[in-house]
Amino acid sequence: MEIGYESLAIGILVWNLITFLIMGLDKRKAIKQRRRISESTLLALAFLLGAPGVLIAMFVFRHKTKKPLFLVLVPLALIENVLLVVGLKDLIL
Repeated sequence: MEIGYESLAIGILVWNLITFLIMGLDKRKAIKQRRRISESTLLALAFLLGAPGVLIAMFVFRHKTKKPLFLVLVPLALIENVLLVVGLKDLIL
């Protein structure tokens, strides 16, 4: 079975929607002082092709925007995501 570029794009879009929602959930948990999602998990989601969703959520929800680790690693994850997608695209086409 061959996976096309459109399928890859849709999968990445859905995944980033999920990462966006997870960041929103963590922000909600922070406000309600409930058990949180670990920072390492949130960063792992970013490096696993979810950086756009995490980055957008950081600013939409104003969440983790003062954490130096996130301010450095999420943009690096975005660069890594782009390089991975370009590499995957070349493999598919």
